[in-house]
Amino acid sequence: MKRGIAILLSVGALVTLAYVTASKWAIRHEMITFYDADRNNRPVAVYIAVRRDKEMQANAGMLTLPVAVLSHGNTVKNTEYSFLANVFAARGYLVMSIQHDLPTDAPMVTKVGQLYVGRLTQIERGVANIKFAVAQMQKVQPNADYDHLTLVGHSMGGDITMYFAKQYPDRIRTVVTLDNLRVPFVTSGKFKILSFRSHDPVFKTDPGVVPSSAECAKDGITVVRTNFQHNDMRDTGSEVAKASIEGMLDKFLAETDDSSDIKPVETRAQIQLDPGPVPPYVPTGKETKPPKAVTQ
Repeated sequence: MKRGIAILLSVGALVTLAYVTASKWAIRHEMITFYDADRNNRPVAVYIAVRRDKEMQANAGMLTLPVAVLSHGNTVKNTEYSFLANVFAARGYLVMSIQHDLPTDAPMVTKVGQLYVGRLTQIERGVANIKFAVAQMQKVQPNADYDHLTLVGHSMGGDITMYFAKQYPDRIRTVVTLDNLRVPFVTSGKFKILSFRSHDPVFKTDPGVVPSSAECAKDGITVVRTNFQHNDMRDTGSEVAKASIEGMLDKFLAETDDSSDIKPVETRAQIQLDPGPVPPYVPTGKETKPPKAVTQ
């Protein structure tokens, strides 16, 4: 028994080493900071992740890189979602993780009764950051498809993501959110949406944000209800949560995306995913009380 455990641990260590090595050498990571002259030279830091071989092929004019834009949660750094960035980069995406808030920004305050509980200013700032960063990246890496973006966001970043998609639907390829709480989902059916929902005693989704099951089925929206907490959905979260999200995200991309072909995809049919340890779920308003949340 002890020998078997030792072998299992050795295999696990080798797999981990192989993953770390692949992440280090196969995927290039870089931080670039742009300065927006139209907003008093506001710094907009962009954390880049891209497969080296795909980048070389793009630079040689052999392909056009699909683009994924990642938006972080409130007060969280843009570098704290590498587990998500690596999934997209491994599939050949140019990943742009944008820093939306700065230490000098006024703190975000909840204002009950106002649109998005008073967070529209921060959301619009995030949208401006995305537009600016994308325009600047076109100068750095012109061989990428900036006209059909895949948007990814956690919490406040998910709200920024959904708001951008609502404002500029023709620029969107796919949307992935992790527990966006304030901005309602886009239900136009123009692009597919995957959303992971937490089970958290503190972070609660506002009414009307998540569509009905009928709307989800009609408009290509896949909602996954998890037992993970809100803050499990970033690098500091549990390994179980991150592994589960990575697996389902990769399956979703495999179903919806051909990384070597950036043509638009049909978005009407809902995708049924094999969830592994987390079940797909769309709130109906008639649910029984969920089980106790998984703690960090």
